[in-house]
Amino acid sequence: MHLFSDDSSRELDIILLGRVAIDFNPAYSDCVQEEFKPLKNVHYFEKFVGGSPANIAVGVTHHGLKAGFIGKVSNDQFGDFVTEYFEREGIDTSHISRCAGGEKLGLTFTEMLSPSESSILMYRNAVADLQLHVDDIDEDYIASAKCLLISGTALAESPSREAAIKAAMLARKVGTPIIFDIDYRAYNWNNADEISMYCAVIAREATIIMGSREEFDLTERLIRPGMSDAQSAEYWHGQNSEIVIIKHGMKGSTAYVKGGESFSIKPFPVTARKGFGGGDGYGSGFIYGLFQGWDIQDCLEFGSAEASMMVRSNNCSDALPNADAVHAFIAEEKALYGEMVARS
Repeated sequence: MHLFSDDSSRELDIILLGRVAIDFNPAYSDCVQEEFKPLKNVHYFEKFVGGSPANIAVGVTHHGLKAGFIGKVSNDQFGDFVTEYFEREGIDTSHISRCAGGEKLGLTFTEMLSPSESSILMYRNAVADLQLHVDDIDEDYIASAKCLLISGTALAESPSREAAIKAAMLARKVGTPIIFDIDYRAYNWNNADEISMYCAVIAREATIIMGSREEFDLTERLIRPGMSDAQSAEYWHGQNSEIVIIKHGMKGSTAYVKGGESFSIKPFPVTARKGFGGGDGYGSGFIYGLFQGWDIQDCLEFGSAEASMMVRSNNCSDALPNADAVHAFIAEEKALYGEMVARS
C-alpha cells in the first residue's frame, strides 16, 4: 500500500515530534546482570535514550529510512547525550532545540519483576520535551518529509500542545501525511476531558492512527463513547484516516483500511524481559513496511515481530533491530511454530 510520496525533493522519509527521555534500566550485560527484583533493590543501571517517538526514530533509521526529529531537550549533558546519540544513529537533529528555563529531560527508571511484571517510575516535573513551542515548528522542515509522526504525549501540556497542533496544520497545508501515535501516559495529563479534546484534534487530521483500545476510548470520550473497534475505524475513516490500527495487547491487533478491509495479527511468542517497548518496535516495523509498499498484512507481521523482539530485550532504543534481523526472527518463529504463527 502506497501512502507516502516518492517525491525525491523531500529529503526525509519521516519526521517525528514529541517526547524524548532518558531510560535507566536494571543492568543486564556481560559485566553485570540485575535479575528480576523490585526497583528499590537494584544497584546497577544502564542508561539509554527513551521516549516512544525517539525510539521509533531510531527504529526506522535502523531499517534504512531517513528520519528527523522535532523536540526539546535540556541544556546540559543529558541533552548532549540525546543529540549526540541521534547524530550517531543518522537522525537529523537540526530541529531539536535546548530549553532556556532550566527544564530537564524526563527520567524513567524501570522495574522488572518477572517476564510478565514490569513497571516504570517517571520523573517529569518541569520536563524539557513539553517546552516545545510554536516558534520551534518550521513549515519548510515539515514539507521536507514524506510523513510526520506526532506523539500524543506532546499534547499533554502547553506550550507543547499548541506546537503539535501547529505542526499538524502545517502538515495538512504542505501535503505531508500525519501518523498519530496516541501514546497515552496517565502521568502527563490533568483530566480526561483534555485527553479527548486534544487527541481528537490531531486524530481528525491524521492519515494513520495507532493506539490501544484504551487510547481510542480516551480519544473518543467526548465524541461517541463506547464504540467497538469497527465503529471507531468507521468514524475516523470518515474524517481523514486511511488506516486505523487498534491494539489489544497479547490478544493481537487489527488494521482497518478505509474501504472496509481489515487485517489482524497476533504477537509472536517470546520469553519477555519487560512489558514495554513493544509498541515502539511495532510502530517502526509497520511504518517501514508501508514505505516498502507491502500489503498491510505483511506490514503487521513485520511490526508484530519487531515488537516481540523488543519485549525480550533490556532496552527500547539500542536493541531496535535492522530489517534483516526482523526477517530472520520471523523465519525462525515460523520454523518453530508454523507458517501462520502470528496471523489471526
